[in-house]
Amino acid sequence: MTHAQPTQNYTIHLPEDYDSQISGILPYYSSFHQETINLVKSLPSRPKIWVDTGCGTGSLVSKAIEKFPDTKFLLVDPSEGMLDQARKKMSLYPAGRLEFLIASHTQEFSQKLEEKPDVITAIQCHHYLSREGRAKASKVCYDLLSEGGVYITFENTRPLTDEGITVGKRYWRNFQLSSGRSEEEVEKHLERFDTEYFPITIEEHLKLLRETGFRTVELFWYSYMQAGFYCIK
Repeated sequence: MTHAQPTQNYTIHLPEDYDSQISGILPYYSSFHQETINLVKSLPSRPKIWVDTGCGTGSLVSKAIEKFPDTKFLLVDPSEGMLDQARKKMSLYPAGRLEFLIASHTQEFSQKLEEKPDVITAIQCHHYLSREGRAKASKVCYDLLSEGGVYITFENTRPLTDEGITVGKRYWRNFQLSSGRSEEEVEKHLERFDTEYFPITIEEHLKLLRETGFRTVELFWYSYMQAGFYCIK
């Protein structure tokens, strides 16, 4: 499946209201962060360098930095506004613990890093891409990682059948309504499926990540129409 679309940031919320809105759109959004942290804690050694691409307002790093006191975090996002919000959120932490990289989409990232990261996270930031764009973003992360490094990504996913898509949208719709969103807001959001973002199935995700070159590719979290994957280089 191929889709052509411009490489722009389709985030539907302003940076300053992103945190307050996203939990009413994505079921278990806070779990994406917590399960990512739990997974990294399960690795053989704690990361020295952790890159969070598509970092948004820095919510993941603001939680992880407390759990990994010896880790340096590098944050990058396509949106300068998001990076500004992240800087404000993280302003109390020592400069040596954090580095904000030049604003960039993952698939276009070209900044030279002093050290190869041990962990790269991409939480809900690649689902606007075509399959080719997603493959390119995954390859960028693969190339950046140290040997044995871990790539963790959460993505919107596509059910396997047309009927599954119908049920999945209804399931997701009911969650958003129960979270206080209006009928109009929910319908507008669901209309973006296959028009502004282009989900692929879990099977396609696994295949793409294996083709990227990762020696280990695993699904470790799934609910509604979102999934979490980890890959070891």
